[in-house]
Amino acid sequence: MNRELNPCSHASPLRSRLLQLQSRFTWDLQQEDMDLDSLSTRLQEHIKLRLGRPGAVALSCSFLAYVRYLQGRPEEAVSLLNQSEEKTREYFGEESERRLIVVYGDLAWLNYHTGDYTQSHAYCQRVENILVKHPTSSSVLHPEVYGENAWTYLKFSWTYYTKAIECFHKALELQPDDSEWNAGLAIALYRTESRETSFDIEESPAIKQLRRALEINPDDGVLLSMLAIKIATYQRHQEAKDLVEKALMIDPDNPHVTRYVAKYLRNQGNLDDSIGLLEQALKRTSESAFIHHQLALCYKRKKTAEQRSKPFNNQRVKDLRRLCIRHMDKAVKIKPSFVLALADLALMYGEEKNFSRANELFQKALKMLPESDEGICQFFHLCYADFHYYHSKQETEAITHYTKGLLLPIVKWEQKQCAKRLKQIAEQRLLKDENDGGAHSLLGLVAKTQGEKKKAVEFYEKALDCDADNDEYLSALVNLRMALQ
Repeated sequence: MNRELNPCSHASPLRSRLLQLQSRFTWDLQQEDMDLDSLSTRLQEHIKLRLGRPGAVALSCSFLAYVRYLQGRPEEAVSLLNQSEEKTREYFGEESERRLIVVYGDLAWLNYHTGDYTQSHAYCQRVENILVKHPTSSSVLHPEVYGENAWTYLKFSWTYYTKAIECFHKALELQPDDSEWNAGLAIALYRTESRETSFDIEESPAIKQLRRALEINPDDGVLLSMLAIKIATYQRHQEAKDLVEKALMIDPDNPHVTRYVAKYLRNQGNLDDSIGLLEQALKRTSESAFIHHQLALCYKRKKTAEQRSKPFNNQRVKDLRRLCIRHMDKAVKIKPSFVLALADLALMYGEEKNFSRANELFQKALKMLPESDEGICQFFHLCYADFHYYHSKQETEAITHYTKGLLLPIVKWEQKQCAKRLKQIAEQRLLKDENDGGAHSLLGLVAKTQGEKKKAVEFYEKALDCDADNDEYLSALVNLRMALQ
């Protein structure tokens, strides 16, 4: 291997050139933010099945190349980047040069890390030649670079979704009618916009962007099915149904379309139809944690419905729980960082009285809890609290986790359930002892969180009547009175 350009230090001219490149090596991607094994499985599946938009396979090859580099397999990484270049040229033809800026940047960095400094220098030169041929102002990148940056952030970790949205916006400033950037922004907004947000339907950024992307490309089955899920939450059931039917007609064999349509059907209560579609999708993508999780949620809902029937069939409940556990277990094996599935699976084991396994899974999920994602944290605390309240019968631990879920500022169904359970615990305790200061303080906390400050004052006053020396109750009361002035 030719090493004649071997840099002597980090300040070498070659490294300085590399740091100027737009590349996954310069986009501040942190390995601890990624689940490499799960990402690898998904990307291999995308490449094998040729999933995604035209030209998406080339991107998947580039993504997988970076994963292989992080896994210590640089030769595979180089091979994948060469495939990405080949597929980019194959699809985009004469328009491919600007789409190769990031590929060549990655190849320059890879060769640098493997010690082939001559090749690294050569790829740096290729990038510079493209930039000379296709100049931009000093502060603006090519839209293709912003776009690839955005797709990278969107694919690699939920922690980068905000950055993905910013990059798609920058690409759209330069090419406002581009179908790819509009679709990417729609997907990013869909993933980040909560079902419980208080937008009117016409104000929802995700819905507006999905409609915009579909104006440009009305035959995108994935976007059609995403829009159906979103507008169904606003009770636009006929429009949602029409969108789903169109998505299935346009792209019936796309597992991404299938799984979103199945999610729509589950949300509408059509569990058997949803299960049928998901089982069909598994035949093509057997290693999809998402699909196994969706199947588990269907069986969980069927189990809950059976438990509510009077009288319910206990064996039927057990069978449905086992199906739920089987698919949840598969989901977390495919994607070990899947906190939502871990918490759900742990709760299922709690129902089976397998407390050691349940606690093991809850502790595993707790260590990976993404504190910046309040929705996931809230769901976790509700599950852990339910486990302690209904199964292990540790009320103090249940109160701790219901309280943590309640105090997270995001207003979701899970927060309402935490409030409901805390009120239930407090009222049951007051039936046994009307002078239970802790119970009155719980009711005060719930009232304060729900914006009922005057009612909260009354509860904390009762709590202090029961326990006059409690500094926590006094502090809460003083703060509430000041807020009411």
